[in-house]
Amino acid sequence: MKKVFPVIPVSPVVKFFLPCLLLLSAAAHADPVQSLKDFFNTTQSMRAQFHQTVLDAKGRKLQEVNGVMQLQRPGKFRWDYHEPYLQIIVGDGKKVWLHDPELNQVTVRRLDQVLGSSPAALLAGTAEFDKTFEVKNDTRQDNLDWVEVTPKATDSGFRNMLLGFSQGQLAEMQLHDNFGQTTVIEFSKLERNPKLAPGQFKFVPPAGADVVGE
Repeated sequence: MKKVFPVIPVSPVVKFFLPCLLLLSAAAHADPVQSLKDFFNTTQSMRAQFHQTVLDAKGRKLQEVNGVMQLQRPGKFRWDYHEPYLQIIVGDGKKVWLHDPELNQVTVRRLDQVLGSSPAALLAGTAEFDKTFEVKNDTRQDNLDWVEVTPKATDSGFRNMLLGFSQGQLAEMQLHDNFGQTTVIEFSKLERNPKLAPGQFKFVPPAGADVVGE
């Protein structure tokens, strides 16, 4: 199966990953936009299982994968892809590491190069995210309450992102990139503010690995 990762403007290797770093929950029955704002004041850590699907511009499935994510604000995160292949992505607060065990390859970039006007800035930033993004409630009719996030910068690499809440807690995320692809992430067994081991956010390249980047 072809490997596809979440979209960021700085690296095609991890282009579908970092948008996935904005994982949040909020008080029950909250306004979706207010739920997003509450995240910055009430959520310092998170752990959840995820199911990710990537679709092309015609709605055809390009990739489907399961895994577990953890995050610690500001700027620390870990995504472990378990099925159908192994992959690890770690943000240690300064750098972002992507390890492909099958290829024995590690890609590394500075965290400040990955942020900016990307969805990842919502995770590592402050409650003043509305200076970088336009945020509004979405009016679609289904069983979720949606908020739309659109970057103000034209070179962000994605058109918009939709966050769907169920009873005040994030249930689904949809990212629409500039190439017509859509990344859908569904969350389950979400834990808000768990105590996470600091070692989860440290990464040392395995012996013999081919390290690409900085």
